[in-house]
Amino acid sequence: MYDPAQLRTFLAVAQTLSFTQAARRLGVRQSTVSQHVRRLEEAAGRQLFARDTHRVDLTVDGEAMLGFARTILDAHERAAAFFTGTRLRGRLRFGASEDFVLTRLPEILESFRHDHPEVELELTVELSGTLHQRLAAGRLDLVLAKRRTGDTHGELVRRDTLAWIGAPRLRIDPDRPVPLVLFPPPGITRARALEVLEEHGRPWRIACTSTSLSGLVAAARAGLGVMAHSRGLIPPGLVPVPARAGLPELGGVDFVLSHGHRREGAREAADALAAAILAGGDRLVREAGAATGQDGA
Repeated sequence: MYDPAQLRTFLAVAQTLSFTQAARRLGVRQSTVSQHVRRLEEAAGRQLFARDTHRVDLTVDGEAMLGFARTILDAHERAAAFFTGTRLRGRLRFGASEDFVLTRLPEILESFRHDHPEVELELTVELSGTLHQRLAAGRLDLVLAKRRTGDTHGELVRRDTLAWIGAPRLRIDPDRPVPLVLFPPPGITRARALEVLEEHGRPWRIACTSTSLSGLVAAARAGLGVMAHSRGLIPPGLVPVPARAGLPELGGVDFVLSHGHRREGAREAADALAAAILAGGDRLVREAGAATGQDGA
């Protein structure tokens, strides 16, 4: 009833919230993406996306289709891998931003290791900026991380907005410098937070710096200050800062996959893991309701 090609197209649109970006990822025409979505909606008898000239969003039925599409495609891909008998080997050095530790990325990695047991997977968890530096230096083969606003490198996995977050009872005094909880350089969210505050002439001070997301979350929960963070990845115990605080908009953030030098012995494994992450990009968010009080904005 549901064509795997149409389901892959649906997932690409759901993850990027863009027919254009989905077409680029899949290497097809935008008209083909539109056709696949239309046919899938006809097969389901439901509208899966609410769209106009400026915005694409999943409908309630689209949200439901995410789970079904993932299950169908997982079964399809496992069957294909079993019967083709491909056996990848080699050492794969994979770097991931700490943003994804509390998402379902571990499930994607577990599935990859199950399908390719002879690949020696080495995982590095670091700041996005640091991961891109290590990739450029040839110390990693594949990186899943944020990219700076305006950058075009890497393959888009998913798009999100950045939000100011803090403890539920935190109050920001408009007459005093904004207390910030930040990663050190070259943190991408750090750079964006300081940039927008400077642009709007809003004074700020650093209340906490840590290379660990856990350290930043602990400081934010204690009410030391606010963090700039992906809205889809808000940690438990933190909430978006209300608009009445008057903090400037942070804009969007892209999570991308970037390949390093095509090292012999890692090329095919990197391509296979990249394909698995792209297919499972909808899993790279926190579970609904996992971050308490997210609707407090």
